[in-house]
Amino acid sequence: MINRRTFLASSAAVAGAGILGASAGRTLAADPIKLGSILDTSGAFDAYGKPMDMALRLAVDEINAAGGLLGRQVEIVAYDTQSDMALYTQYGQQLARVDKVDVVHGGILSASREAIRQTLRKSGVPYFYNVLYEGGVCDRNITVIGVTPSQQVEVLIPAAIKKWGKKIYVLAADYNYGQITARWIEKFAKDAGGEVVQTDFFPLDVADFGSTIAKIQGAAPDIVVPALVGGPHLSFFRQWAAAGMKSKIPMASTTIGIGNEHKVLTAEEGDGILVAYNYSPEIVSPANEAFLKAWTAKYGNTDQIHEIAVSHYQGIHVWAEAVRKAGDVGRDKLIGAIEGGLSFEGPGGKVLIDPKTHHAVLDVHLMEMSGQKLKVLESFTQRQPSDTQGVCDLAANPDDNTQYEIKI
Repeated sequence: MINRRTFLASSAAVAGAGILGASAGRTLAADPIKLGSILDTSGAFDAYGKPMDMALRLAVDEINAAGGLLGRQVEIVAYDTQSDMALYTQYGQQLARVDKVDVVHGGILSASREAIRQTLRKSGVPYFYNVLYEGGVCDRNITVIGVTPSQQVEVLIPAAIKKWGKKIYVLAADYNYGQITARWIEKFAKDAGGEVVQTDFFPLDVADFGSTIAKIQGAAPDIVVPALVGGPHLSFFRQWAAAGMKSKIPMASTTIGIGNEHKVLTAEEGDGILVAYNYSPEIVSPANEAFLKAWTAKYGNTDQIHEIAVSHYQGIHVWAEAVRKAGDVGRDKLIGAIEGGLSFEGPGGKVLIDPKTHHAVLDVHLMEMSGQKLKVLESFTQRQPSDTQGVCDLAANPDDNTQYEIKI
């Protein structure tokens, strides 16, 4: 198993519940606004969660330094789930019923989102899920900032087919993200004139891919598309390169790089893999330049930044914009602001909230891993979350509370 502690050198240690109070010496004119956070900042998924926690704290620092919201400072109430899904349920209830927070930002895996979504909905606590996911959640109480398949996979798969060929072999994590994403890969491959010749699913703790690599060799696809998640699954990329397969069959992935895996892999192991995400540190824009400067000032370097850390940072600032627009932190007024046309210019470009789905319209960049960096090849501006738009209309059905498994 890979030592996940080598993923990132994090300078933001989180243990159990932590509270970030107002800056020293400041006298508050009103009670603080409580922002609840639930993330995997230790355990199997800490490579995702630690930088997300760092992004959260940077965003809140920025909000408070600018005077807070509605004349009040923002206070973080944070819990580390230790990558244990059962603790998501426990801490979700704690935040809503005991801590009585005004909003929750958190969850990484789709399973973690679903473990807390209903609790927060029933408790009337607005929830922001700021991570790439499989699409289809339709719920007025949630706002989704990460890319969905129509924004990401629909860019990635046709580009890979055009570059390398039509036969695709898919490897996917065996839970709702991997299962549904695999179906989207199949759809977008077919739309582009390709085909998925085989799909294999893997539990999150699997780290031995020797027999799978032999199967792929036998199938002789033109492209391998991994939708794998977490530290153990990173073993596949190393074993693939060690088997001499990297130079024989190219790869496009829907997940590699979102947790800075391209910095953990050597250039020889990762170079040439095609990805499509909302963010790369290589993006040239005033917003990204300011973000990188602020991150460096707080943490010393930018080594920890990755896709979903930036998505989390953007989600917190979108929430802050909604509070300012609403003039209130209450659920109903906040949702009214979200549905009234809301945007934020972030490091990944403009984040515009679609009122009917509460999902973000985002820029997406087709990128290639090169020298442990994400080299932008082509950019696609303001892509709609059309997968979820096809099934979700919260204006027409405001009481909807479904994760649609979109039929393909």
